[in-house]
Amino acid sequence: MAEKILMKGNEAIAISAIRNGADGYFGYPITPQSEVMETLMKEKPWETTGMVVLQAESETSSINMVYGGACTGKKVMTSSSSPGISLMCEGLSYLAGSELPCLIVNVMRGGPGLGTIQPSQSDYNQCVKGGGHGDYHSIVLAPASAQDMYDFVDWGFDLAFKWRTPVIILADGIIGQMMEKVELREMKPRRTKEELIAAAPWATTGKTPDRDYNFITSLALESDFQEAFNLKLKDKYQKIEQEEVKYSEYMTEDAEYLFVAFGCSSRICEATVDELRAQGIKVGLLRPITLFPFPTGRIAELSKQVKSMMSIELNMGQMVEDVRLACNGACPVGFYGRLGGNIYTPNEIEEAFKKFNNLK
Repeated sequence: MAEKILMKGNEAIAISAIRNGADGYFGYPITPQSEVMETLMKEKPWETTGMVVLQAESETSSINMVYGGACTGKKVMTSSSSPGISLMCEGLSYLAGSELPCLIVNVMRGGPGLGTIQPSQSDYNQCVKGGGHGDYHSIVLAPASAQDMYDFVDWGFDLAFKWRTPVIILADGIIGQMMEKVELREMKPRRTKEELIAAAPWATTGKTPDRDYNFITSLALESDFQEAFNLKLKDKYQKIEQEEVKYSEYMTEDAEYLFVAFGCSSRICEATVDELRAQGIKVGLLRPITLFPFPTGRIAELSKQVKSMMSIELNMGQMVEDVRLACNGACPVGFYGRLGGNIYTPNEIEEAFKKFNNLK
């Protein structure tokens, strides 16, 4: 029988990293995600699985340690919160340019700047659109529960190695701090030397099918290489969009109106859907689980079914732009959000929904 434990979302990240064979974690404390490293230090996995856990001098150091670990084919990760992720963006771009797999956890807080330690979803644009400089994407996963935080570590590593790309778990502060029951999956050992070589051949030779170097780099060594490489990345991202889109739906079968929300916002919207349904208003909810790749196709389909959509976000309106692009004018798209760590209630969403749709 599977073991179930009450824990925070941040703690679930740490426990999952140990149980899913992570080789290394390099991080720096920042609220509201500090429990990730605190839990790892408490569990001392270096004594049981051999996992390295290191507090770096800064977020910049930690992402560069991830870069080094990823070059060797190891399952390495870091975690931070919004200002810390900003400091990691150069390293993220280098990782994407070197096509190296790794896992980054961002437990978002309000900003810009130091902002507030209260929860937010205001890093959507930064993480989903790339983060650092240059033409690239990271795969972005949006958990909505402590169980998701646990499960997405294993899933994230699988995606990172499948596509040789950074994967970001983009959680808001509520999901990181809330305590819920988490089911612990079967323990996975760290990879053997033979398994590592099979999963990461570049770690032993430095070579990839399109780069005949004996070292790993994001530098364009030939004059025509950069354009060709960017086009190769574009092709890879298009394949990711075809194969890895994931979302969930709630009450969409007969929906005449639709909410689109991720993370904690999707959970609040479920309660709003239930309340509006009780009033005879047919509302549904689509929750993007992957923010990149975004569920553009499914939203486009639903835009032909519903009278309107609303994007519900803890920011000034970031995902709503992608929702509007997906709808392509097929239906009106509204937005409701709150800022600065203020969390909307189901009733507030209901009020905004009725105002947008001229309903009583």
